[in-house]
Amino acid sequence: MLFDAAGRFLLTSRPLGKVYAGYWEFPGGKVEPGESVEAALGRELHEELGIAIGPAEPWRIEIVDYPHALVRLHFCKVREWRGACEMREGQQMAWQTLPVEVSPVLPGTVPVLQWIAAERGFAGATHGAV
Repeated sequence: MLFDAAGRFLLTSRPLGKVYAGYWEFPGGKVEPGESVEAALGRELHEELGIAIGPAEPWRIEIVDYPHALVRLHFCKVREWRGACEMREGQQMAWQTLPVEVSPVLPGTVPVLQWIAAERGFAGATHGAV
């Protein structure tokens, strides 16, 4: 999860051709065999956004049972990176605060928004209805 100096976080839309195309999520991807979570995040953010990340702070793990797959999601906070974010996979990007203004939000992203809200003492809705 990328956080800028103002505390905003980056969400990206899922590209056409992928499950849940058009839904908004935190950028990232799959961990390859023998790869650490932090290394996978660095590789994925370089592939998707063209950036080189600084330290990745492991934060939360979530298990999501989607109709097509059971996935284990590792969330790390990244506050430093080099390069400007560019969408390399046909997706859109949006820097967000709570409540997020983009929609629809991927179901696995909803708990993460709620965790951010709890950390920030934000009591309102984190996102609009799908």
